[in-house]
Amino acid sequence: MDKKAQLKETFYTQETDQVLEKLGSSLKGLTSSEAEKRLSEYGENQLDEGKTKSLFVKFLEQFKDFMIIVLLAAALISGAFGDIADAVIILVVVIINAILGVAQEAKAEQAINALKEMASPEARVRRDDHVVSLKSDELVPGDIVLLEAGDVIPADLRLIEVASLKIEEAALTGESVPVEKSLSLPDGEAGIGDRRNMAYMNSNVTYGRGIGVVVGTGMNTEVGKIAGMLQATDENITPLQENLNQLGKYLTIAILVIAVVMFGIGMANGREWLDMLLVSISLAVAAIPEGLPAIVTIILALGTQKMAKRKALVRKLPAVETLGSTEIICSDKTGTLTLNQMTVEKIYYNGEVRDAKEQLDLTEPVLRIMTFSNDTQISSDGSLIGDPTETAMIQYALDKGLDVKAELAKEPRVGEVPFDSERKLMSTIQKLADGRFLVTTKGAPDELLKRCLKIDKAGQVIEMTEAERAAILATNHSLAKQALRVLAMAYKFIDAVPEKLTTETVETDLIYAGMIGMIDPERKEAAEAVRVAKEAGIRPIMITGDHRDTAEAIAVRLGIIAEGDDAAVITGSDLNKISDEDFAKQVKDYSVYARVSPEHKVRIVKAWQKAGKIVAMTGDGVNDAPALKTADIGIGMGITGTEVSKGASDMVLADDNFSTIVVAVEEGRKVFSNIQKAIQYLLAANLGEVLTLFIATILGWSILAPVHILWINLVTDTFPAIALGLEPAEKDVMKRKPRGRNSNFFSNGVLGSVIYQGILEGGITLFVYWWAVTYPVHANDVAMHLDAKTMAFATLGLIQLFHAFNVKSIHQSIFTVGIFKNKTFNYAIVLSFVLLAATIVVPGLNDVFGVAHLDSHQWGVVVAAAFSIIPIVECVKFVLRKTKYKTA
Repeated sequence: MDKKAQLKETFYTQETDQVLEKLGSSLKGLTSSEAEKRLSEYGENQLDEGKTKSLFVKFLEQFKDFMIIVLLAAALISGAFGDIADAVIILVVVIINAILGVAQEAKAEQAINALKEMASPEARVRRDDHVVSLKSDELVPGDIVLLEAGDVIPADLRLIEVASLKIEEAALTGESVPVEKSLSLPDGEAGIGDRRNMAYMNSNVTYGRGIGVVVGTGMNTEVGKIAGMLQATDENITPLQENLNQLGKYLTIAILVIAVVMFGIGMANGREWLDMLLVSISLAVAAIPEGLPAIVTIILALGTQKMAKRKALVRKLPAVETLGSTEIICSDKTGTLTLNQMTVEKIYYNGEVRDAKEQLDLTEPVLRIMTFSNDTQISSDGSLIGDPTETAMIQYALDKGLDVKAELAKEPRVGEVPFDSERKLMSTIQKLADGRFLVTTKGAPDELLKRCLKIDKAGQVIEMTEAERAAILATNHSLAKQALRVLAMAYKFIDAVPEKLTTETVETDLIYAGMIGMIDPERKEAAEAVRVAKEAGIRPIMITGDHRDTAEAIAVRLGIIAEGDDAAVITGSDLNKISDEDFAKQVKDYSVYARVSPEHKVRIVKAWQKAGKIVAMTGDGVNDAPALKTADIGIGMGITGTEVSKGASDMVLADDNFSTIVVAVEEGRKVFSNIQKAIQYLLAANLGEVLTLFIATILGWSILAPVHILWINLVTDTFPAIALGLEPAEKDVMKRKPRGRNSNFFSNGVLGSVIYQGILEGGITLFVYWWAVTYPVHANDVAMHLDAKTMAFATLGLIQLFHAFNVKSIHQSIFTVGIFKNKTFNYAIVLSFVLLAATIVVPGLNDVFGVAHLDSHQWGVVVAAAFSIIPIVECVKFVLRKTKYKTA
């Protein structure tokens, strides 16, 4: 068999003899020499590690953003022309930003390593017609593997013998209960969850025994496919990174145009070309918001801390904001929307269906049967070990107050007929105190009813009529339609234990007692989280490996789809029949996907992304990892999630609570809003500085020195901008529609605000300079110009601090938002003012900065002029709110 043929062969559709023949094997197993030959041919049964990046490479990759490249160029130019201080500040900001980025990001190869760690360390294999224990990485195609409860499947196997074999495949398929295996062949193509005669690497045997032949090893297993998909998936650029790159390009173009125009005007006015070149470069450097990348990083980091306190752990900084812009949440059902824990929900006895929460008599036959006909083990610490269906029944009995251990000790098991997938029943025989024996049987309702001649009604055993039989079957159908897994209970008393315990000697002439309906229930908070998500304009999509009926019922209960909306549900097999092109057009029609494979999940995410949507994907299993990595933001589960899914995620929910996603969305929206506020503040300030220098140069005024611009940028830009990142979320943040992929930092009226507010800042500063020159305090020209320069310096710095209050909301009045709610912001404004004023009022510092002391009258003019920006902007906001005008 060719190495690649491991992937191409559909062994689950072939008879056992045919499989063994194609693999060149037999029930005796391979010979040692043949196994050695195949090991050299196929390689070890391990997953490839993929390419890993060194810490240095990861650090260098932080400098790929366009904005960072612009800043590095600005630093080089500044240093080349002697402005060492500016160059050093820019470089320090960029390096800190890179260090923070590397520190926050988890290693990409962790997902692959986690897959490797899940592998079975050893396996029992038949070699040379003898059973031996081998390391799982020594397995080759054709090896015969023996399985029993507790084993981890060491490779992909085609089962050739089963005895009540059940395998838990939730991490791979998403199916919430262990799969009962058989040797039957499916009708044609089938999804992973429907291949009952296959066992897959890294899944767990929970019950029974089996024998399988290895058909796939290493990267040629289903888990290997997932590892390959993880390696092949490119890292997506987040909307935030797209916006920052876009912003950097816009700023670069604008700055270059301004610098060239300014150089041209200066040359036209007869200025020296070298002098004008230096002025133009100074202006360009002043226009770059060098603190922006660091401020964005700090705001994101603060957001991650707040999210961590609310159980959402962010692994990659941009993910904080990405979730806030999410339009689609593709959620895995099992363990995410549901508890991943089978629970008794309905109980039927005495002809009535009752809710499991209702109390019942502890002597009720249906309760005793589910307790006795059960292989669950109760450990010393009270935890339950066994099949999830059976542990659910024991938990139900314990919750009702039944002392299960005492009951089993009082009426011990003396015989059993184990569960069999053919007859779908299990029976036990308990010895009673009066010397008789009690037979308890549980199983599929239709099969059990065939063996019942009587029925227990309120303690009275009577002959079962056809009407009663029909009523029981109708109830079974009704419960099944609610996606409940239904098991029926029956019993009888016998005087002696049969010599041979078979279905014929034990499971006949039974007395029907009742039924129970079980389900993996939805999380209590999930329905409310779905409702809030919908209100926020986010569409929840449920993806599961479970059956269609189960998926649909849970989706209806959660409010993802309306009752009877069958058209919104699609299975993996139906999805296979749709081309990628057609699916991209139809993806909006479906809200629930059942019986899906890992490839389907990636297709779903990509189809929504093609539709221009920002997609989040939640998941906890190995099967979710490729889709988690493909999505714009992958959300793993911290408790039930595998290390693989967590390694492929951008964010992990520490409490596995779906409602935490809603909290994270709110935080993400707040983070973007606050970054937008910081950008509005910084760009308006820088535009004010550029206009001040640009117009002053045209007018021939010597208004501000480079050191003044540098100090204003350092003092008034940094602290208030960071503090804006701590602004609380505005009241309607979760009632707004997601901003979407086409939105950017200039959306929602920000661009217009930056322009008119920057013009205001520059205009008011120029006005103060003009006023100081026109109405001088000193007659001396040198003193007069020094006063004017100082007043312009103080006004430009102070107006930015006052304007920071305006930016607390793009459209709302500062009185609505709250002037003093953000204490950190208030402290930042005070600190910035002190540092700005110190350069003027502290003796010696004013000489360093080339400014003069101002008298009370001059300070009055400066403060009044700077403060004027608040009422002006408030008036503009009022008009915009009244006219309901917003820039798209």
